[in-house]
Amino acid sequence: INDALAALGARAGELAAAGLATQRSSIVCWDRQTGDALSPVISWQDRRAHAWLGQFTPRAEEIHRLTGLMLSAHYGASKLRWCLDHLPAVKTAQAQGRLAMGPLASFLLFRLLRERPLFADPANAARTLLWNLAARDWDPTLLALFGIPQEALPRCVPTRHAFGTLALDGRTIPLTIATGDQSAALFAYGEPRPDSAYINIGTGAFVQRALGHHPGHHPRLLTGVVRQDGAELTYVLEGTVNGANAALAWIGEELGIADIETQLPAWLSRESEPPLFLNGISGLGAPFWVADFASRFVGEGEEWQKVVAVAESIVFLLQANLDEMRALTPATAQLVVTGGLSWYDGLCQRLADLSGLPAYRLGEYEATARGTAYLLVGCPKHWPEPAPGLWFTPCANAALVVRYRKWRSLMEESVIKTVADAL
Repeated sequence: INDALAALGARAGELAAAGLATQRSSIVCWDRQTGDALSPVISWQDRRAHAWLGQFTPRAEEIHRLTGLMLSAHYGASKLRWCLDHLPAVKTAQAQGRLAMGPLASFLLFRLLRERPLFADPANAARTLLWNLAARDWDPTLLALFGIPQEALPRCVPTRHAFGTLALDGRTIPLTIATGDQSAALFAYGEPRPDSAYINIGTGAFVQRALGHHPGHHPRLLTGVVRQDGAELTYVLEGTVNGANAALAWIGEELGIADIETQLPAWLSRESEPPLFLNGISGLGAPFWVADFASRFVGEGEEWQKVVAVAESIVFLLQANLDEMRALTPATAQLVVTGGLSWYDGLCQRLADLSGLPAYRLGEYEATARGTAYLLVGCPKHWPEPAPGLWFTPCANAALVVRYRKWRSLMEESVIKTVADAL
């Protein structure tokens, strides 16, 4: 914030409002009297309570219908329960009536704003496995099921809300928008188009289709609310790929390659037949949903080809989600691609080639900040891009299609075997 004020110089006096977008599904416990953190931030990728969560498998479909989420340790409920069971400071605060717990966004709002509010916006509350998608509030049945005390949770409010004020250099700025990173990214281009699939590729990768209505229950995909502004609601159907940049970081460490980021563009442009990578890094997400899937290569290749295989696995997982969405959403006319990994032309071109759809990459591909700004200024009809983006036109790529079909078959077989072995 201080850096932003310094960069604005004299224009800092024009600041009218602030917004916050954070990683979803990460949680914190804190003291509502002192503001002290009572736990670390437990990341969305942390699955420490996966085994504990397994006891609720018979109720997985019910939970999915209520929350729009899969029964997964990626989401907040099991992390919050773990803190209650294992952290003495959390137990003590609960006994003394001082405990606050919930999404990372709620903790940051509490710590940053002068009023020390206890609020949770829809995009972040919805990633706890405790938020009822229809009621847009904490669900008493789920709170009782997971043993989470409602009095410790923040109050559920809309995306646009009077959250409180930031004290900045002797003046105050109202904070009026709170949301999640992926939810904000959907609005980077302005109002999401119903004929577009929005793909944001960072640590994980996410495919979203914006809908003006509750899309109902879809067993292999997620449903959520990404914007609540008064009576206006924007729902999404979402597919989640856990291992995007996380998978590239993993292979870089495995092979001892420190500079994958600089070498990958050239590797993606080389003609080759890389091996296939069955990607379960950080847990296999949509549309397969296997928390403890064993990642592995199928086929041989040099080290650079293995890196390409990991990159292609991200594209393949995204395509699997697009395939899943095809029967559930209006026809897709284009892909809109953002996020840190979208700057790899080779990834964007493969997405276009495999899907058969033109892919557009925004000139400013840091989508979360730009989408938050769009929400903050009231969703104007005209939302110009700061610089022209780049279109990737689909080309015939028979070898890529063959690899995808083989990869898809191997994934299906491996998922069936993994599930059978677990039983």
